Amino acid sequence: MITLHWLYALAGAMFAAIALLSALDRSNRKRFGNAAFWGLMAMSLLAGDRIGDFGNGLLVLGLAGLAGFGFIGRSSPATTSDEERQRWSDRLGNRLFLPALIIPATALLGTLLYNHTSLGGLGWIEPKRETYVFLALGVLLALATIFIWLRPPAVAPLQEGRRLIDAIGWAAVLPQMLAALGVLFAAAGVGEIIGYGAQMIIPGGSLFLTTAVFGIGMALFTMIMGNAFAAFPVMASAIGVPLLIRYHGGDPAVVGAVGMLAGFCGTLMTPMAANFNLVPAALLELKDQYAVIKAQVATALPLLIINIAIIYFAAFR
Repeated sequence: MITLHWLYALAGAMFAAIALLSALDRSNRKRFGNAAFWGLMAMSLLAGDRIGDFGNGLLVLGLAGLAGFGFIGRSSPATTSDEERQRWSDRLGNRLFLPALIIPATALLGTLLYNHTSLGGLGWIEPKRETYVFLALGVLLALATIFIWLRPPAVAPLQEGRRLIDAIGWAAVLPQMLAALGVLFAAAGVGEIIGYGAQMIIPGGSLFLTTAVFGIGMALFTMIMGNAFAAFPVMASAIGVPLLIRYHGGDPAVVGAVGMLAGFCGTLMTPMAANFNLVPAALLELKDQYAVIKAQVATALPLLIINIAIIYFAAFR
């Protein structure tokens, strides 16, 4: 049976290869820092369940130390030149995107076929992990297509991957770290503390103020954690479920769905949501790393107000 550990091993092997290529890159003065950082990521994926909680804690501290003290940096591996890329673009045009389309197509069609035909009864894939498996299969099929069609050098995908991941840097692992932080906050009872404080400051159990605190809290906690999915358990246990749903009788579907949208407004305004805000700035080589955030604030704030209004008027009819 193909389990999620197979996918961890595949991703870990990629990071291990990137770490090795980084160590061998004499043109990068921070090559050993990059090698150590991506090597630790590889260890996390390949052996995270074997080194225990203490070992994983040390691993995370190592990642934070390497990134925080500036030991990692961009690399410039020998890949295709701008002129070569322009020639490929002129020759193939939009057909260059075909391998990329293989990935979502394989994930979608594979999941549908496996879940809605007799294939699912064969038990080849761990239950509820079908989409992940077919997503990884799509990546492998796309790579095979590229090699057959364009015939690049054998290490070209890894070198291009290294160039891209080094451009993103530590921000590439931030979502994983923040998701873990959300779990820790929920387990530590942060939601209960916030809920108690909210009940103390909201006068007379005001429905409007409770709704506003919930929406603004979702946005603020998302800005802190960088991920609305991590913020939701905290705010739902603090205000959403006990106050809006149980006390005021709100519709759980509206409170939950629109509450998440309020959290996404926070995503638009925080560097902690690195994969949405800092990564695009890095890939586009913008001079201001916060340029994406600054452009989104004018959209995020009105949307937050609208989402709070939707909860207030739609969840309590």
